[in-house]
Amino acid sequence: MPVKPALMPYVPIAQMLVQTFGSDCEVVLHDLDCPAHSVVYVENPSVTGRKVGDSFDQLVRQVILSDELKEDFVANYYFTAPNGKRIRSSSLLIKDADGHLTGALCINLDTTKVTEQIAFLQSFLPAAPQVAGEAEEAPAAAPAHVSVMIENLMDNILADCDAKALSREERIRRIRFMDEKGLFLMKGSVERAAEKLGVGKVTIYSYLDEVRGKRG
Repeated sequence: MPVKPALMPYVPIAQMLVQTFGSDCEVVLHDLDCPAHSVVYVENPSVTGRKVGDSFDQLVRQVILSDELKEDFVANYYFTAPNGKRIRSSSLLIKDADGHLTGALCINLDTTKVTEQIAFLQSFLPAAPQVAGEAEEAPAAAPAHVSVMIENLMDNILADCDAKALSREERIRRIRFMDEKGLFLMKGSVERAAEKLGVGKVTIYSYLDEVRGKRG
């Protein structure tokens, strides 16, 4: 899958980052105009096993919906890769001249070695005391521009079709993809999807029940 001209300047950046941080670093470049196959370049794919043609996974949950998203990037969040490695990641959202979300650059660092070293050192320390009655911190409100980026992704997912003319099966397939990528974690996403597909929000909820296995 070719890298479009707008994203080409990020390829040497990816190469530089891996050469700087070494074999435990991987850099993934996403073209979000093609959500189902967003990965267009991977430098050092041995870290997570990502390959060109894959789709994004953590981008909505860990970046777009994060209260740490201030300047179009989120640094130092963690996830577990399919190969079992614990990954420390930072992602930059890339926008076009009109401010639409068009790509992402993700840096993935394998923390396996350092985690093992920390666990070894902690084994010599006493356990931290538990404090009774501590309240969990309430989640922070989502950034104001999140809805715009979620809508950009919805538009990209539906860009190759006449959304309001899709068959029921095809609508369910698109809803499944949106759900897998975390788009419905944001309040109001169901209403936006319903409007774009030309159906009522109750229909979207029934599709979600179906794809999540809540219907017979």
